Amino acid sequence: MKKSYVKYPFLTEEVEIYERDNGHKIVLAHKEGELANISTWVKTGSINENDKNNGISHFLEHLMFKGTHKHKAGEFDRILEAKGAIVNAATWKDYTFYYVTLPKGAQDKDLYLAIELHADMMTDPILPEEEIGAPFDLNDHTVTDKRERHVVIEEIRMRKDQNWTKVYNACNFNMYTKHPYKRDVIGTPEIISQVTQQEIMDYYKTFYSPENMTTIVVGDFDKEKVLEKIEKEFDFKGRPNAPKIPREIDTPTDHTLFIENKAKVNTSYLMAGFLGPKANNLKENIALDLISIILGEGSSSRLYQNLIEKQPEAVFNMVGSEHYQFKDGNNFFIQANFKPEKQDLAIELIKKEMTNLLENKISEEELLKAKKKTKSRFAYSAETVSEIGETIGYYMTVCDDLKLIEDYLKNLDDITIEDLENTIKTYLNINNAVISVLKPENV
Repeated sequence: MKKSYVKYPFLTEEVEIYERDNGHKIVLAHKEGELANISTWVKTGSINENDKNNGISHFLEHLMFKGTHKHKAGEFDRILEAKGAIVNAATWKDYTFYYVTLPKGAQDKDLYLAIELHADMMTDPILPEEEIGAPFDLNDHTVTDKRERHVVIEEIRMRKDQNWTKVYNACNFNMYTKHPYKRDVIGTPEIISQVTQQEIMDYYKTFYSPENMTTIVVGDFDKEKVLEKIEKEFDFKGRPNAPKIPREIDTPTDHTLFIENKAKVNTSYLMAGFLGPKANNLKENIALDLISIILGEGSSSRLYQNLIEKQPEAVFNMVGSEHYQFKDGNNFFIQANFKPEKQDLAIELIKKEMTNLLENKISEEELLKAKKKTKSRFAYSAETVSEIGETIGYYMTVCDDLKLIEDYLKNLDDITIEDLENTIKTYLNINNAVISVLKPENV
């Protein structure tokens, strides 16, 4: 078993990384206190889906809690929550992760119990038919068996009714031509209503492989004993590793692509999306985080000041920016809610602000303020066992390299205004944007 160390900023001990012969990675991080966090990150999400099984990763996440050969459905939650645990999971484009945060208990007894139960769920789910529910026709309104299939379909329908989801999905879909990132992680009712137990189990056995999993424990514990416990409990019984799937990385559009949809809304929504660098390109990603803060985060940002505070006429109700980070290339978004009759002006003003990032140069004051805010966020991410576990999981799964975190603060300090300008020129040209608008039906 290979062992390596990472100097994690703000932690008092180096983080230990172990890679087993089967590829399963174990990360142990020391954090003083009575709480511990156990999580397993799986390198699968919508990135490994296609048009026929879109949403299967998220559906499987729900079903992982429905029992193993050792424990019936509901036992996992019931046992751990009785110990004061918080138990949950999440699915996104590059990953699915499962976590337990709980008091360690006397002599770390509850921590060991949590590892045992967590490993059992991760390596031996049975995905029982009676919990999934039978496949059914969406047009058959006589079906009333409210199993997990129906729970997920209802979740999809509720989410599809959200206005920001509608404008985001249209933007995201058109930012890509072939890459699976174009699909909505949650899937469609049509697929979830028909996917079989066998198809879900086949997907699980394919992608929940040793090499695709990283198990992380954060807290104050005996590392040697915890390592031994994880090795024992995570028995993959010779399960092969997942196939390597080649994916073509999309290039940005060569002209501003405009998508317009209508819905029963009273105001208009806009998202302008740009394709960015891969998540493991640390310096450019920090630069985009800084640009996002300067451009559109908070009441002192350029977008808020110029488009809301200082506008002679009210156009926008809300405007801001966000930076999403993905293994195969990030997304940078401008978001706005505006008066429907002012659409042309709203788009013109947003385009002008993007151009002004270079023409109206970023000041040293703006840069220093953004750096200070970023340092605070980074420090905060090392304050709790849950935040540390999530940060480690992100770097191990999306960036494939926890070592990057050692250089984070140095890279942040080293970034100059020229670096920001080069990043803007490379990734935030309005000609490479996809602009999605959702407007009222009667406009």
